[in-house]
Amino acid sequence: MDAASIGWVMISAALVWLMVPGLALFYGGFTNPKSMINTFAMVLIAIAVGAVVWFVVGYSLAFSGDGLIIGDLRHALFNNVPMFKSTMDLKIPDGAFALFQGMFPMITMAIIAGGVVSRMNFKAFFVFLILWLLFVYVPLAHMVWGGGLIAQLGALDFAGGDVVHISSGVSALVLALMLGKRTHMEELQAHRPTAIVLGGGLLWFGWFGFNAGSALQANGQAVLAFVNTNIAAGAAMITWMLVDQLIEKKVKVSGLMSGGVAGLVAITPAAGYVNPGAAAIMGVVVSVLVYFGTTWVKSFFGYDDTLDAFGIHGIGGIVGGILTGVFATKANAGVKGGLEGNWSLVWNQTLGILITLVFVVVVTYVIAKLVNIFIPLRVEDEVEEKGLDSYQHGETVEAFHNEAIEAIWQKQFAERFR
Repeated sequence: MDAASIGWVMISAALVWLMVPGLALFYGGFTNPKSMINTFAMVLIAIAVGAVVWFVVGYSLAFSGDGLIIGDLRHALFNNVPMFKSTMDLKIPDGAFALFQGMFPMITMAIIAGGVVSRMNFKAFFVFLILWLLFVYVPLAHMVWGGGLIAQLGALDFAGGDVVHISSGVSALVLALMLGKRTHMEELQAHRPTAIVLGGGLLWFGWFGFNAGSALQANGQAVLAFVNTNIAAGAAMITWMLVDQLIEKKVKVSGLMSGGVAGLVAITPAAGYVNPGAAAIMGVVVSVLVYFGTTWVKSFFGYDDTLDAFGIHGIGGIVGGILTGVFATKANAGVKGGLEGNWSLVWNQTLGILITLVFVVVVTYVIAKLVNIFIPLRVEDEVEEKGLDSYQHGETVEAFHNEAIEAIWQKQFAERFR
């Protein structure tokens, strides 16, 4: 056991947890004010679902056994998961490893909400998340990180390109297509810029734990992942700004944050495997592709991915996964990448992504159809028209803002300038 590594992984777990409320703010800043509370609820419930299901069976099914698709139940309820030693030849106890890995399904499920906010029934979404965690996330985690099928193909995924971003983004798209478009389509608007900046900042901050913590110890690979994360996000933000200026003739703060997040997504599967120069290139490339994916591609096909969960996480994860095969180095990843002459790694990455895509699409569709039999996936038109907040949650942001915040400010200004 290494005290520094234990401390770093525990802190990283907390940073990943912080990403979920950060995402709630980020999404909420874009959402129609009539459904902002609903957006918060759909994102935050992922924390509870992830914590409980991961403890009961999720961890065991993902990280025990030697099956190609799924593990076994030997560690259900954290049974025989030692808190003071490692059985996996790590410098942290198994309990710390289980805790850290348990934060990933939380943020993964939270991302899905971005594709369906403002029109999906909260009750149906809650049930969907439980089943999705068990039958999509857990098998993928086992196939990629638990020694299963994708790992045996030789594909690399340092911190969750396949497991987190492609799975969540594609699942969000499947749900969005099944639900159909919102009754009143509207362009993505920054209704709450402060929430977007604060939420995006918390995501960027938490991503350092997300990626650098995946080294699972306090070492040089953690430092490399930390550095690459920041460089990729910065390069992507600048690129998005330049493209926005070229096409829209203006620079939007919401665009800056979206560009940064795209860079964070792309570097996730590669963070500990590539050099900083490659991280910068990945940030530039993904920013351009995601920009056009969330504008022209989305408009051309006409799907309603409300907050671009697929556009940013699905497309960004695919780009990052393929480029991991291009830029991975023997010194960092233990295997040569395409630029070092091993182009077969690019094929392995692509094959792993294709398996992920097919698996996620099929299983997500089946789960959603099953849930819809018992609980309608979509709310009634009247509820959607008037906003999900008051109907499904009994709270509204606008009521609080108009009656409470404005009253306080009016009183303060009246007293100040009396």
